[in-house]
Amino acid sequence: MKVIIDRIEGNFAVVEISKGKMVNVPKELFTGATEGDVVEITVLKKETEERKKKIEKLMNNVFED
Repeated sequence: MKVIIDRIEGNFAVVEISKGKMVNVPKELFTGATEGDVVEITVLKKETEERKKKIEKLMNNVFED
């Protein structure tokens, strides 16, 4: 998904997500970006799966019978 940073207001970046809909997002997510920049947000499936496996392993170690 691509978003456009419309403006920065305090600790938030106001971004246009689709068809003119504006959403406030913590500006820390867009370090180095400025008003007018187009930013792509992607889901990293491989990293998500690796993280889930790591958490599952930790949970299994904590809650062993």
